[in-house]
Amino acid sequence: MSNTNKLKIFNDPIYGFITIPDTLVYDLIQHPYFQRLRRISQMGLSYLVYPGAHHTRFHHALGAMHMMQKAVEVLRFKEVTISKDEENALYIAILLHDIGHGPFSHAMEHSIVEEVNHEAISLLFMNKLNEEFGGRLSLAIQVFKGEYHRKFMLQLISSQLDMDRMDYLKRDSFYSGVAEGNINSDRLIQMMTVVDDVLVMEEKGIYSIEKFLMARRLMYWQAYLHKTSLVAELTLTKTLQRAKELLHRGVGVECSSPLLYFMKHKVTLEKFSDTDLNTFAQLDDFDVISALKNWQYHDDFILSSLSKMIINRDLSKVKLNSEKFPKEVLEDMTTRFIKDHNITQQEAKYFIFKGKIKNQAYSKEAEPIRILKKDRTIEDVVEASDQLNLKALSKPVTKYYICFPKVLSEK
Repeated sequence: MSNTNKLKIFNDPIYGFITIPDTLVYDLIQHPYFQRLRRISQMGLSYLVYPGAHHTRFHHALGAMHMMQKAVEVLRFKEVTISKDEENALYIAILLHDIGHGPFSHAMEHSIVEEVNHEAISLLFMNKLNEEFGGRLSLAIQVFKGEYHRKFMLQLISSQLDMDRMDYLKRDSFYSGVAEGNINSDRLIQMMTVVDDVLVMEEKGIYSIEKFLMARRLMYWQAYLHKTSLVAELTLTKTLQRAKELLHRGVGVECSSPLLYFMKHKVTLEKFSDTDLNTFAQLDDFDVISALKNWQYHDDFILSSLSKMIINRDLSKVKLNSEKFPKEVLEDMTTRFIKDHNITQQEAKYFIFKGKIKNQAYSKEAEPIRILKKDRTIEDVVEASDQLNLKALSKPVTKYYICFPKVLSEK
């Protein structure tokens, strides 16, 4: 097969045409590990709130690579030297940055692969691909791990203003229809430059950065932390935990073999074998959804009730509050639910629980977004901005939630 066949284009509803810049990138996209991302939803169960939000992590990874292509073009135009190898490393690192996500990633991380987060699995996949491709991903891995001396390269992949965020805010806003999340990524990328190998933003881009941070905050409240998405994800976590608990008690729970494997085996990062990785690569949203469809009819009251809630979108009630809910509220509901359904205190916790969510658009603890001022001095965006709202955006806002079955609110 000649190389020319590999430099294909994708049609993206947001950016128009996305070009594959290199034959190695094409081969990585073609790899089964990467193709799996077509079967993993970018926004988890958010489509239960926003019916259009069915886009995938495959989509997002290509979009983030496209943003990176634009960034490289802008930086080279501003006379930042980026070699061909460095350029490819940037494309590969951003393309594979999310390859370790499992189905409904956050629910999985809290119930099945509890000890291993998706970043760690991404790295395991990258190392495995590096072996397959004869070491051609070594520089990308070095950049991804933050071990490369040119710091701006990692900042483009992972920082408070990286290509990942630039694509997912724009994409999630587009597919969910939450217009407040839409950002001007072109303008933001045009404002980037590099000083002493560190990524900085030109001062005239400051209003675009403020809008970007505001968009991020609004997307968190309206989409990612929307109370229905939240209760759906928590219910899924509880469902998977229940299935796992039943299995460990010797109760039969039907599901696909990759899902069964992770429910039976406790995997840790130290012991994450090739078998674990290849089995993980078999897992996607379809395994979880088809398991829930089966479990609706399971003899176990808890497993079947929770599965039905998600499949039929008949979810629990959720209340949000800026103050903690009093313990008595939870206790009273639990007592009533136990009495009505003849279940134990422990089992009631699958249906009635509380917790908290936090939203912080800009973190002062993390590496700052640096502004290059006209006099060539560099300042944190919060200090450089004349807007008070950036100070507000860097304060974390915490909300407390309580979830309980609808029947309890009817009494």
